[in-house]
Amino acid sequence: MANKVHVKKEDTVLVLSGKDKGKKGKVLSVNPSTNQVLVEGVNMSTKHKKPRGRYQQGGIIHQESPVNGSNVMLVCDKCGKPTKVARKILDNGQKARTCKKCDEIIDVILEKKEV
Repeated sequence: MANKVHVKKEDTVLVLSGKDKGKKGKVLSVNPSTNQVLVEGVNMSTKHKKPRGRYQQGGIIHQESPVNGSNVMLVCDKCGKPTKVARKILDNGQKARTCKKCDEIIDVILEKKEV
């Protein structure tokens, strides 16, 4: 069974610790098995890339490195504050992620159908 991460792709998060503490960015990818999150513009690393094809250019590339999921906190779109995520059941029976500070719905969770 895979671990759960409290953020999803396309969420806006705030970095809580590390060299990029206080930065906000959009989540590019989430890896639940290692609890790693890739955030846009955070934890930049330098990579030396060799050209592999005839037309591919080599050089020094700056790219994002993953950070631990526990070091980021979701930023609510409505109130703009970093918040924990609560889960509520709506009137129609669907589950939703909500902000614990302003109690607004962040998004509706789509259920996966089992085969």
